[in-house]
Amino acid sequence: MENVMVVGAGFMGAGIAQVCAQSGYRVFLMDTDPDGLEKALGGIKWSIEKFASKGFLKETPRTVLKRIAPETGLENASQVQWCIEAVYEDEELKLKIFEELDHRVPADTPLASNTSSIPITRLARVTQNPARVLGLHFFGPVPFMGLVEVVRGQKTSEEIFNRGAKFVQSLGKTPVKVNKDIPGFVMNRIFGAAFRECVDLVADGIASPEDIDVGMRLGYGWNVGPFEIADNAGLDTFVRVGRSMQALGEENLVAKSDLILKMVEEGRLGRKVGKGFYKYDKDGKKRAWNS
Repeated sequence: MENVMVVGAGFMGAGIAQVCAQSGYRVFLMDTDPDGLEKALGGIKWSIEKFASKGFLKETPRTVLKRIAPETGLENASQVQWCIEAVYEDEELKLKIFEELDHRVPADTPLASNTSSIPITRLARVTQNPARVLGLHFFGPVPFMGLVEVVRGQKTSEEIFNRGAKFVQSLGKTPVKVNKDIPGFVMNRIFGAAFRECVDLVADGIASPEDIDVGMRLGYGWNVGPFEIADNAGLDTFVRVGRSMQALGEENLVAKSDLILKMVEEGRLGRKVGKGFYKYDKDGKKRAWNS
């Protein structure tokens, strides 16, 4: 059984840990916040039990959960065959983590980042062997989304790049290969351009989030509308990604309006707190905000 370390037990890290465990990997889920780890494990347990109740698991929830070991340090990094950084979108923090992992993880173990905007080459520069660094950009909620971008940094080796795609496939996901390392990669740049316009249309009072979501579902075949996607990902995440894109010179992919920033300041972070562009009841069902 191969070992995977996931650094960061937030929304994305917990989801990555879950799909790795469901696919037969032993997972070290690391976070310096014990309360965050406890919350993540509770969420994973709930999610796995939901999967089992719908017949989507080949094993018992208990069997899958036993593969996940919570960690508050990097002591077990020397035992892993894959290492995935999944902390929030802060380049300085990610650089510190990569510098530390570079000294602890075996030399033949790939170092991956789940960053959604920061070029992999920028993160790899603090490692002694940037050839083993790549991007594995999962989409959330990870257990339900079938896509992972596999991103090649300027110095990522062909072997590591191909191993990344095979690893994604081993999780039951479909890899989209990104051959050139640019801010936001491929899918986030496409979504960012569309979402920028959506936010500005709402901020200017031209259309409501609900009508835009309906329009994109019925008119363009999206399974989920852009504002539903934003609520699922977390509006605070969108603020951080927006700041990162601006710092990287990609202002053209960020909304002109400060609507989302104001919503975050009001505590409207999305589905995880029960309010964002929509309101959510205790069972997660959404209804229009009407304001």
